[in-house]
Amino acid sequence: MLWLEQGLYIRIEQLEEGPRPLPLRSGFCTENAYRVLGCYNPSESADAYYILSYDRDEIWIICNRHVRTVCLNNDNTAFRYALVERQNNIKL
Repeated sequence: MLWLEQGLYIRIEQLEEGPRPLPLRSGFCTENAYRVLGCYNPSESADAYYILSYDRDEIWIICNRHVRTVCLNNDNTAFRYALVERQNNIKL
């Protein structure tokens, strides 16, 4: 287990030829930001795997190559929240 910054939220940007499981086929969506609950890095892999609670309220792991950072928000304790378009077209 690796320790991460508290309150880190990420979004899904699936790579079709990326590592399995593919998050968009496994219950995640591109319209939500997900709070990182933890991170695992197996010794045999250069990839890290984020531990998230996804849209089916289950715990899942997703390879770091499928995710992009959204924000740090220590005040929010939600497992996920909807991303919205701001006036300057930045997703938050």
